[in-house]
Amino acid sequence: MFTLPQQHGIEKLPIANWVMATLFSIHYLYRAILAPLFLNPSMSPIHLLVWTSALSFQIINATCIGGWLAAYGPVTTKEWEGRVLWIEVGMMIFAAGLLGNIYHDDELREIRRAAARDQKRREEAQAEKGQKKNVDKVYMVPENGLFRVILYPHYLCEWIEWSGFWMIGGLGCVPARNFVINEITTMTPRAVQGWNWYVQRFGKEKIGSRKAVLPGVL
Repeated sequence: MFTLPQQHGIEKLPIANWVMATLFSIHYLYRAILAPLFLNPSMSPIHLLVWTSALSFQIINATCIGGWLAAYGPVTTKEWEGRVLWIEVGMMIFAAGLLGNIYHDDELREIRRAAARDQKRREEAQAEKGQKKNVDKVYMVPENGLFRVILYPHYLCEWIEWSGFWMIGGLGCVPARNFVINEITTMTPRAVQGWNWYVQRFGKEKIGSRKAVLPGVL
């Protein structure tokens, strides 16, 4: 955003380019810094291969989106003309998805905190009885927000968020389009697998009519 325009003789990028760059940065400020370092009470272990693959994708994705915004997409105000409404609606959709993402993430964080407190109480009760600490990890089903109808609303909100981002850039924003497609195709199988785990762990009666990631559909 600072060096590539100069290399291509671009004096000043349009405000819309900076809006998209800012939204992208806000998401990853939350997702990559605030959530794992300050907000999450705990994190499950992750395989090195999975971590490496995720890091590689994020670097490639950020490079593609950054390149499109800095030089290879619309770089003049004229190219953005007539798209004000699309940009404004896209920003609202992005904001709704981000806020929904944060809300449902926090519901999961509260589940972890409550489960940790419950597990600690059980361990202390066993210690008082002189028994050896042998308490299974506590699992709970989230109940608030969209968790009432699907088990992975944070996935759905992520898709909504990046669909809004794509809407701002327009149908011709190939990096944003590919990002949305990648999110849906990689997260859907994980959501379905997670739904099966919930059913096995808690039973079909407990899960009820909840779907995995799309209310009433999947």
